[in-house]
Amino acid sequence: MANSGIQLLGFALSLVGVIALIVGTILPQWKMSAYIGDNIITAVAMYQGLWMSCAFQSTGQLQCKIYDSILQLDGALQATRALIIVGIIVSIAGLGVATMGMKCTTCGGNRKVWKSRTAMTGGIILLVGALCALVACSWFAHNLIRAFYNPYTPVNTKFEFGAAIFIAWGGSFLDLLGGAMLASSCPRSKKPVPKYPVMSGVSARSPSSSTKEYV
Repeated sequence: MANSGIQLLGFALSLVGVIALIVGTILPQWKMSAYIGDNIITAVAMYQGLWMSCAFQSTGQLQCKIYDSILQLDGALQATRALIIVGIIVSIAGLGVATMGMKCTTCGGNRKVWKSRTAMTGGIILLVGALCALVACSWFAHNLIRAFYNPYTPVNTKFEFGAAIFIAWGGSFLDLLGGAMLASSCPRSKKPVPKYPVMSGVSARSPSSSTKEYV
């Protein structure tokens, strides 16, 4: 059976990863305005996230506006939002399933094989959720890099990575690592025990060996 310490560590990593995913999804700093070119304006910093855009002024005032219509957003942002929400929901479901199969819980009684298989199933669900969130963050980063190096993109509309995408990335990797630890709870197959014990030191003799031939 898998070590209960590995299960606890995997569950803790996945839990911290899911919390980081939720925090990173809410924050608007997925991309921030890049100060490049000759005309650098540092009075206002622009931030854009999955749900809102914000303007931070040098006076310390922060103004945010939630996106009015989903249909006005580009397809890449909509897909990123959908993937990361699916990843969070699936990861939370995986945490619930893994809780029932962990050795430190009383759910399932003394059925060790059932608990190990349940913990392994929860780990696999966590892996699926972490992969969804990881794909969402990587896709968003790919589109951001492509737009940054596009020569037809105006200089004042170029963005670079914000803090929220790194938080979501870190949460995805922690969720992935914790799910892998829980998925290693697969029960090992036991060696078959012989029905009759074999006595050592006694050699089996065939009936033909006891016969003697006389010439």
